[in-house]
Amino acid sequence: MKQKIVMKVQFSSEKRRTDAFKIAAGTKGVSDVSIEAGKDQVVVIGDGVDSVCLTQSLRKKLRYVEIVSVEEVKKPDEKKKPEVESIPIQWTSSYVHYPMHYDVVYRW
Repeated sequence: MKQKIVMKVQFSSEKRRTDAFKIAAGTKGVSDVSIEAGKDQVVVIGDGVDSVCLTQSLRKKLRYVEIVSVEEVKKPDEKKKPEVESIPIQWTSSYVHYPMHYDVVYRW
């Protein structure tokens, strides 16, 4: 079961962002990590990620980490998309091939 974990972290410098990214990426089961600097959030997506252990390991380095949400990532249903039928277009060329006759006269 893939899950999406959103955590609020206080970023005071670029080094703290890098540290948060390294810790989150190194956690077992994590497949995707993104940092939203404008909202001061770390978004982690993975299969079987323990959100409590991840939060504790981030708190050791960054001091303040708060879990905002944990939700299951659902796959989009392929059945809901209607299949579009492709209609072949009959293409006619506007080029008409006429035989070329050259009158070649050789003078000696």
